[in-house]
Amino acid sequence: MDKRTVFTLALAMTGLITLRPDGLQAATQEEGGPVVAAGLNNPRGLAFGPDGALYVAEAGSGGDGPCAEGAEGLRCLGTSGAIARIDLRRGALRRVATGLPSAALADGSFATGPHGIAFNGRGGADVTIGYGGDPANRTVDFGPEGEQFARLVAVSPSGHWTLAEDLGNYEAGANPTGDEVDSNPYGLVALPGRLVIADAGANALNEVAANGTVTTLATFPDGVAEAPEFLGLPPGTLLPMDTVPTSVAQGPDGSFYVGQLTGFPFPAGRANIYRVPAHGGPAEVFAEGFTAIIGLAFAPDGSLLVVEIARNGLVAAFLENDWTGALIRIAPDGARSELAAGALTAPGGVAVDRDGAIYVTNKSIFSGAGEVVRVEP
Repeated sequence: MDKRTVFTLALAMTGLITLRPDGLQAATQEEGGPVVAAGLNNPRGLAFGPDGALYVAEAGSGGDGPCAEGAEGLRCLGTSGAIARIDLRRGALRRVATGLPSAALADGSFATGPHGIAFNGRGGADVTIGYGGDPANRTVDFGPEGEQFARLVAVSPSGHWTLAEDLGNYEAGANPTGDEVDSNPYGLVALPGRLVIADAGANALNEVAANGTVTTLATFPDGVAEAPEFLGLPPGTLLPMDTVPTSVAQGPDGSFYVGQLTGFPFPAGRANIYRVPAHGGPAEVFAEGFTAIIGLAFAPDGSLLVVEIARNGLVAAFLENDWTGALIRIAPDGARSELAAGALTAPGGVAVDRDGAIYVTNKSIFSGAGEVVRVEP
């Protein structure tokens, strides 16, 4: 049974129902911390801009089509992807860039679109547009507009956006792992003269230079995991498992730290954080024992914040509708602690301000119900 079939079966069994509030909502107080933005559509990555505001990449809610099968089911194309700006001092929220590509299920959930966002200096933002699959199928799935997926997008301070490097074409030509051709650009870091991107489909950490040249800094090896019981395979059966690097942050030592989701069969406790040298090289395991990592960020005190989208594993998430997430702090001495325990549902990205306040996208796989919450450290 392939990954796409398993996801589709799991969704059918759970009967997920998505709440769809209309429009962007004012901040409210909820258990686990204040909601600083609500009514978002599949909110993913977070980043502070040079103006001090917090920006959110919204993967959108899809649209009227064309439609094609994705890992989670039939997803339909639209232009509902956006970048939202949150003025934390005034509590004001508005979408500063709209019309970005988005593909989602019929209820707008599990969208693919703007995934990561990063700023460098006082210019605009760089945004990853995901895909998840062989980039050769982009136009087969969605027609000419499909070329907008598996790309970088440059967003100007005024909100105007333009397509930039085609990361899907790079994966198709270079295929640095030598494995199946698959591209799903997700988290990224912006640095002077270069962008560093975790491609969750390619199982690679790639770099885009200022001149647009794409190279690979590191690849991540596949593993094996025991088959879950619901597949009905003999006990102890081992299945191949992709790494699926979703997130990247630059540490105080200059190295890049990469968070692993893990691919199917999504075993709990098997996700690692890898460390990659600043200019590329072999990835080494920095920390292990996590589950379904989706976001990373370093705090001013040098601690590393780790977001798990489903702390009990993605099999439990899809089959039991258990989307309880987790935010874990790794102190500089390696000690771990959980923040906002039990208060997060399918969280996505994380960002930390200069004073150490932590912000997390919550309900990141739902349309209209997405939030940004502040978590007290």
